[in-house]
Amino acid sequence: MDSNGQRTSATWKKFLAFVAFQLGFIVILFAYIEMSMKTEPGGHDPATLAYPVDMGFSKLTLLLWTCPFRKQCHIENCSKLLGIPECHITTERSWYPKADAVLIHHRDLHGNPKKLPKEPRPPSQRWIWLNMESPSNSPNLDSMDNLFNLTMTYRRDSDVYIPYGWMEVLPQPQNFTIPPKSKLVAWVVSSWKSGSVRVKYYKELKKYIPVDVYGRHHSPLPWVKQLSMLSQYKFYLAFENSIHEDYITEKIWRNAFLTWAVPVVLGPPRKNYERYMPSDSFIHVNDFPSAQELAMFLHELDRNTTRYQSYFHWHSWLKPIRGFWWSFSFCKACQVLQKKPVQFQTIPELSKWFKDGRNLTA
Repeated sequence: MDSNGQRTSATWKKFLAFVAFQLGFIVILFAYIEMSMKTEPGGHDPATLAYPVDMGFSKLTLLLWTCPFRKQCHIENCSKLLGIPECHITTERSWYPKADAVLIHHRDLHGNPKKLPKEPRPPSQRWIWLNMESPSNSPNLDSMDNLFNLTMTYRRDSDVYIPYGWMEVLPQPQNFTIPPKSKLVAWVVSSWKSGSVRVKYYKELKKYIPVDVYGRHHSPLPWVKQLSMLSQYKFYLAFENSIHEDYITEKIWRNAFLTWAVPVVLGPPRKNYERYMPSDSFIHVNDFPSAQELAMFLHELDRNTTRYQSYFHWHSWLKPIRGFWWSFSFCKACQVLQKKPVQFQTIPELSKWFKDGRNLTA
């Protein structure tokens, strides 16, 4: 064989060796991939791994259709806030088709169904009706019938119960000191309606005892200074804007209890208040036949230190908590969704439940 033939033969041998090497590499690679899939950590079936899973969003997704009152939403870490598995809470409406639940704030709808999601609802998605206002201040409730799966309100019988406050039992009795008081009666009011029950009662009460009124159309009192100012008063008028079951708001939990003022309440009956707080922690206007007799009683407490202090004995074993804020509410919704099995139920007459009681169909 001449030199040209030898070079050709050597070239073919190199080519065939390269092809054999490539084929061997491919065989080994496929064998490795197959082995890796069969020995996936955790023992998962390879079929379940056919599509990539973004573990960052495998958690429950809660879509806030609007931030309440269209203000900026502050979203906290639910695992730290409530000690629950983390939720994906978002305001991005692009998540609507994939969201496990949609939280809809009634006051931002004003009862207008046109502001609800337009796209078809995914079969397993739940709509949550959020409302912290009373029935008297919730327009067009009838238009919400047959739309929602879960309720989220201050009402104790809501699916997601969001109280304005509660009492926590202390691990052991503790001593307490009532802050010094230099003033008598205060009231902070933002919505002034001359014909309302609370304004009429105030007008009668002030004939017999001085009341310092703060808020719109009265003495200004910035939010950041409210607690320090109100802590100077012996009594605080925790007058609700309307009277409904369980509608016991921040007027007592924040403005009175957190400032160590004895609350004088006007709202649901005394028995309703006593479900949430000791009977000797507040004074109810219904306990007196007239505003004049209530004023006489407050004057008597002002003069009798021992009797006045008796309204604080519960502080030795209970701590008032102002419970409601938006990020807490969002996480409470996640907590209920994580525990509650997915099942179909609607609230056919939401307005009837909110005013009187609920009738669910499953």
